Amino acid sequence: MIRLKFLGPALLGLSFATGPALAAGAAVGQAAPAFSAVDAGGKAVSLADFKGKTVVLEWVNPECPYVRKHYDSSNMQATQRAAIAKDVIWLSVNSTHASHVDFKTPAQMLAWTQQQGAAPSTTLMDSEGRIGRAYGARTTPHMYVVDAKGTLVYAGGIDDKPSANPADVKSAKNFVDAALADVLAGSPVAQAVTRAYGCSVKY
Repeated sequence: MIRLKFLGPALLGLSFATGPALAAGAAVGQAAPAFSAVDAGGKAVSLADFKGKTVVLEWVNPECPYVRKHYDSSNMQATQRAAIAKDVIWLSVNSTHASHVDFKTPAQMLAWTQQQGAAPSTTLMDSEGRIGRAYGARTTPHMYVVDAKGTLVYAGGIDDKPSANPADVKSAKNFVDAALADVLAGSPVAQAVTRAYGCSVKY
């Protein structure tokens, strides 16, 4: 396990996204932006494939300390498995541009996902940033929930502890778990927009 000290936002390149920072077209309460992409296994995937299903979108960059926080602590994997056990579709999205040092090939993303014991339904390769920009994804991780009607019902952080310290997971409120509980109960999401934190997406 990699152990990280919290070095502070300035040293780790912490980025926050607030409501106005979300791109137009990715407004909570409105239709989620449609998209098509190829996953890390070479399969074409579109949001329309999951009509009638609740979908989680997770922006991921394996090189980001904030992403590693949630994978090293097994928090992201546990959140994925809990969602999938409830028949939720989980799409990890890598929008890192191919020219960036953090870029991973599809094969590398598949290998990393396997090494982490991660459990997304699939991982989408978005190196041109089309999906990321459509949703206004600004950080890794940045989380979104789309309900069975295709409405974007949650956008923001995975939790309320904006640090890169895996130990903080234990005392954090998991906003994605909470949003899914509301959605699957047929209730409005109590906290539909929260502050996303992490590394900037490497468009």
